Amino acid sequence: MTSIGQNAEVAVVGAGPAGLTAAIALAGAALAQSQYGTAAEAKAMLEKAVAAVKADKTKALDMFNKGEGGFRDRDLYPFCFNISDGEIVAVGNPNTKGLLGLDRGTLKGATKGLGLDVYTAAQKPEGEITEVRYLSLKPGDDATFAPKVSFVTRVGDLGCGVGYYK
Repeated sequence: MTSIGQNAEVAVVGAGPAGLTAAIALAGAALAQSQYGTAAEAKAMLEKAVAAVKADKTKALDMFNKGEGGFRDRDLYPFCFNISDGEIVAVGNPNTKGLLGLDRGTLKGATKGLGLDVYTAAQKPEGEITEVRYLSLKPGDDATFAPKVSFVTRVGDLGCGVGYYK
């Protein structure tokens, strides 16, 4: 077995060019899949983010904004906002740092990015997770809008979420 990336291995089967071609094709597919986060990974990061906020809110928000402590993994990152006024207080995507400090009133008409649906989802009882679909800027060099699904929940006086790109 040959390791080709995060949790991916390929066995080179057969001899000659056909076996090598098959191995290269499998390796490319495995690497392409591993460069993007999944729904399960987004939910797991949200659970980790909730635990961090409950342990030390100030430290957690700082880590989210800096992408430290495992809170930026490929295209997965947390975001948080105040329940009271909708002010965005943390966002792990370097391409959306301009949203920090904006509030629900500013973003209520947004057809892309964090709009009213995300805030509404966090008004539910603490611990209830709601799935919200919208368009968001991708992190990294490809800063284009793409379909995103975020899992959003209430944590004390914050709404927090983690999403994955479709």
